[in-house]
Formats: sequence, C-alpha cells, structure tokens
Amino acid sequence: MDRTTDLVQMWPNRLWLVRHGQSAGNVARDLAESGRLPLIDIDTRDADTPLSDVGREQSAALGRWFARQRSERRPEFILVSPYVRAQQTAKAIADALGLPAKAPTMLIDERLREKEFGILDRYTVHGIRSKYPELDELRRRVGKFYFRPPGGESWCDVILRLRGMSELITREYVGRRVLVVAHQVIVSCFRYLLEHLDEAGVLAIDRAADVPNCSVTTFSHDATLGPRGGMRLESANVVTPVERSEVPVTAEPDAPQGPR
Repeated sequence: MDRTTDLVQMWPNRLWLVRHGQSAGNVARDLAESGRLPLIDIDTRDADTPLSDVGREQSAALGRWFARQRSERRPEFILVSPYVRAQQTAKAIADALGLPAKAPTMLIDERLREKEFGILDRYTVHGIRSKYPELDELRRRVGKFYFRPPGGESWCDVILRLRGMSELITREYVGRRVLVVAHQVIVSCFRYLLEHLDEAGVLAIDRAADVPNCSVTTFSHDATLGPRGGMRLESANVVTPVERSEVPVTAEPDAPQGPR
C-alpha cells in the first residue's frame, strides 16, 4: 500500500509559546498575597485587565527581539487569547515585526483564554483557605491537574480545548511559523500536548518555576518524531529578550496556586 501521504508534514516549522507581559492583575495579586488579604483588589474583569507599565515595556522588548531575528526565526502568524493583556502583548510584537494586528495574520481565539477559576476568581490563597476550606482540602486531595472549582475549569478542561487549537494549527499553519500569546496555564498545557507528557510530567514542570511574563518557549518541527513528524522542544521560559533590554523580569502566577 502506498504510504506516501503518511510522510507529509502536519505541523508548523516553528512554534513559539509566550505568556503575556506583566498585568495590573499580577501586580494586585502580589500585593494581596504579601498582605495576606482575602481578595485581589482590582475593578476590572479578568478578561479586561490590561498590562502594567512594566508589562508594556516587557512586550515592546520582546517585539524588538523577534524583529532582530533572521527571517526564518520570526513569526508569520500570531494566535492570541481574547484577554486584553494578551492582545496588548501580541500587538506590541506585531507592531515591531510590521505585521497587521488583524486576521488573517493575527487570530484571536477564545480557546486560548485564561483558565477559568469560577467562584475562586479574585481570591488569594489565604482567602480560599478562609472562605472555602472544604474546596482547599478537596484541591489538596484531588490535585491541581484534576481539581475543578465550582463554575471553573481543571487543567484537563484547558487541555481539552487546546486539543482543538492543535487541530487548527495542524490544519491551517503547516510549514509556517506561528506565535501563540496567552497565559501561564496555557503555556504549560500546550507543553503537555506537544511533549506528550503525563500528569506527573507537567506538574513537575509547574513545580519547578512559574512561567515568567513575556518568556519564550520554542518548538521546531522534527520529521523523525512519528510518521508525520512532530514538535521538538528547543528551549523553555527564555527571558533573554526582556533581560537584554534591562526591563524587570516578573513571574507572578495568574491563578490561585496553593501548595505546588
């Protein structure tokens, strides 16, 4: 039987995963956690929370870094979360690259949105333990990979929607160079899919460190990974673009973390 079609590439040549720049929510969360306050003091919806001043500097620095790369190492297309902070980060990169910040070059997709926290939204670790001790205990027992707060999502729920994103990427961007701008959990869950990890593997990565704001995780196509190739990790959570611009590197978590 002719198996020629099995050898056709189905992935992009390069894929970058970037967490948005520092947001006003990250700053407010850090202040609330350090003061052991129950709630994060911020007026906007999570989806509407913008970048902080530092986050805008980080995004501009990352855009300049991408613009300095050789053409084969610069994104052609950007897939972005609908949340304001991610769109602001993506636009800064697109502007530096001279790419139109609109479809088809830039595509906003709701499957790249932040993990939904349900009734725990805006609560700090201290606040969750005080107001919802039974949920805090359930999370400890079930583990963060499977724990779903009422009205929210587990990591498995996020992975399920990202499987749909993977199908879009393999259908529409074969052989191209694609940048994904989203959130900390999205970066980790994409790694789960692309690196064929299990629960223990992805949580070990999560325990090791938070994903820094505007850090870059890079994958490249490898024809030897399976009958139609796959994506091989080149580097993870690289903050060199931000460091070289002497902009502060930040890594505040987005979600209520609790014990790792």
